Amino acid sequence: MTDVVRARTIARPPEEVWDALADFGAIATWADRVDHSSLLRPGAGGGAADVGAERRVQVGRSALLERVVESDRPDALAYDIEGLPPVVRRARNAWSLTSAGDGATAVTLTSTVDCGPRPPQKLVARLVGRRMGKESDSMLAGLARTLEGASRD
Repeated sequence: MTDVVRARTIARPPEEVWDALADFGAIATWADRVDHSSLLRPGAGGGAADVGAERRVQVGRSALLERVVESDRPDALAYDIEGLPPVVRRARNAWSLTSAGDGATAVTLTSTVDCGPRPPQKLVARLVGRRMGKESDSMLAGLARTLEGASRD
């Protein structure tokens, strides 16, 4: 398994950052490389970011299915990603939010990739993880740009 961690401080309070992430079907509004997204099913509690919620994400010609596996308002959101190449056994993104003081939020995005235990599979996991890290950087930048550009009350 390979973990790739990216972090950024966003000049908005944790609740506002959480609200953007918890609008699970609307990732296309702030993630630059996402062409389209939609909520397929709310989670067990009926909310868009509750455990079990599913969304479809279109990135170029790839369609991904993402399912919430952890939801702890306003601190953590994690989802499994399906639709990557078959060599990827499991992929997950886990968001962590903590107050950074002065109304800012430290946002950490950890991408986990599992392609198997053998050395060639671990190499593939590192390569896929590197690509997911670039996507994470892009998502964090888009989230920051969207939230920090929003009018302040």
